Amino acid sequence: MITVNEAKKRIEASVLVLPAFSIPILESLGMTLAESIVSAVDMPPFDQSAMDGYAFPFDPSFFEKPFRVIGEIAAGGQSTISPASGEAMRIFTGAPVPPGADTVVMQEKTRCEGDQLRIEDFPLKKGGNVRPQGSQTKKGETALFAGSTLTPAAIGLLAGLGITHVNVFAKPRIALLITGSELVAPGTALVGGQVFESNSFALRAALQELNIQPTLVYRSPDDEVQITAHLREGIEQCDLVIATGGISVGDYDLVKKSMDNCQVDTVFYKVKQKPGKPLFFGKCGPKLLFGLPGNPSAVLTCFYEYIVPVIEKMSGSLGPSKRVVQKTLSEGFNKKAGLTYFLKGKTEGSEVAPLHAQESYQMSSFVLADCLILLEEERTDYLKGEVVAVHLF
Repeated sequence: MITVNEAKKRIEASVLVLPAFSIPILESLGMTLAESIVSAVDMPPFDQSAMDGYAFPFDPSFFEKPFRVIGEIAAGGQSTISPASGEAMRIFTGAPVPPGADTVVMQEKTRCEGDQLRIEDFPLKKGGNVRPQGSQTKKGETALFAGSTLTPAAIGLLAGLGITHVNVFAKPRIALLITGSELVAPGTALVGGQVFESNSFALRAALQELNIQPTLVYRSPDDEVQITAHLREGIEQCDLVIATGGISVGDYDLVKKSMDNCQVDTVFYKVKQKPGKPLFFGKCGPKLLFGLPGNPSAVLTCFYEYIVPVIEKMSGSLGPSKRVVQKTLSEGFNKKAGLTYFLKGKTEGSEVAPLHAQESYQMSSFVLADCLILLEEERTDYLKGEVVAVHLF
């Protein structure tokens, strides 16, 4: 049995970044850029009006006399007319500021009678209400750096620069294998010692938060032949296989044996932690496999602590997760020495509170949780107000 830190080091050393490929920007949400994006254009590509109003050459005495309106410019148009001192042009939001003009007054701050315009925006300064050429992004400037996550805003930025495709790192293909003869699908009548299967639902939802749909989802009774067959298919077709249940040492815990049947090399088995002590991690060539305990709370805990960082690294994310923060305990907690604890917690401001029902089968408190609180292996007593590491979901 190894420590949590050692387990994470061994996992980190085993993960390879998946190959990059080109994809249309509308299909790239949540993916990681494989190369930096250098803008081929200035954006805006010209001095641009930020308002509906009037464009004119700035004159400190503009409010003392009327301007003569000599034309107008709509968005998408342009003007060959250059307003001189004392002249202005009607202009609309997004339109190019005409040559010679450098300032725009919003129409609500004007009075216009015929071609005579009076400006009543006395605080207006030179350059007001004008978006200078290249003020967002200059030609030749890096607009997005490699390793950036493509959010809706990033995709909008790329489209605004005229970019249609980007090189991104692939998301891992993932197989889920849920084992247990006692498990039946929700909506089925329970008989005898049966319980409803929930791990596939929780894991699929957690993967959806990472913009991933599992490639394969299997449910298997406690049968070595079936579990082995499903593992083999998962290894052949996917980059990452996640099995739940059947990983302890009982007569019907057959996942570890089935891993051996598939020639999976064990990187570690069992971690000094609570929940999730019988955690398995192995490799079959470049393919990675996790065997998680069957209890639902332990499954999600191990997913957030171990599998999310694997998926992030495979997908090209750089550096440690931003979800690890420091908070102070709102109440004390006592634990046994020799195990790292991951407590379901709820944050509020700079504090974090351990929730009730910390047992590995309890999901009611996980529903309320927004984090896991890490309590160190050799510590036993934690006092109110102590600073602890918090892993946000």
